[in-house]
Amino acid sequence: MEGFPSVKAPEEIATSRLVLARPHAVDAELIFERYASDADVTRFVGWARHRTLADTKAFLQYSAEQWERWPAGPYLIRSQGDGRLLGGTGFGFEGAGQAMTGYVLARDAWGKGYATEALSAIVGVACRIGVVRLYALCHPEHRASWRVLEKCGFARDKGWARQVEFPNLAPGVLQDVLCYSAVLEGGPKPGD
Repeated sequence: MEGFPSVKAPEEIATSRLVLARPHAVDAELIFERYASDADVTRFVGWARHRTLADTKAFLQYSAEQWERWPAGPYLIRSQGDGRLLGGTGFGFEGAGQAMTGYVLARDAWGKGYATEALSAIVGVACRIGVVRLYALCHPEHRASWRVLEKCGFARDKGWARQVEFPNLAPGVLQDVLCYSAVLEGGPKPGD
């Protein structure tokens, strides 16, 4: 955690309807079944759809390493009422003060405001642990996702001109991507 204050994010965050919790090895089968192996759910994400349970176990190993190295890492999104797994969110740190975020929800959790609620919680945690710039990448055709980002105070970085691979849309092909960022704690505005 070089360059970060010694503040670790909580491993569990409660919102009005959700609980965001650090994933553990016992979550592998449920993650795989609920969303990570679903072609429709993973269509616009930046990671390859999980084809085997081993892929999900590799993600969980990565998650544990991120939580060890940085103030936070991936979170699972669960229903506060019944504990049902709804999806995932979290942080991918790039250094002190800057992290990427994102979210993915199982199909039966779409259109219920869960992404907005989960992302708002992530922004709150980011402020508490010293993140200055939080950003997310979004495929231009994924309107539902960029609407969530805008609702949560993220602004499109109009100067962003990079391309990335969306492995579940077109493996090996670089595509245009939108970058949305939120500047926390008085940092420079997006696009500055």
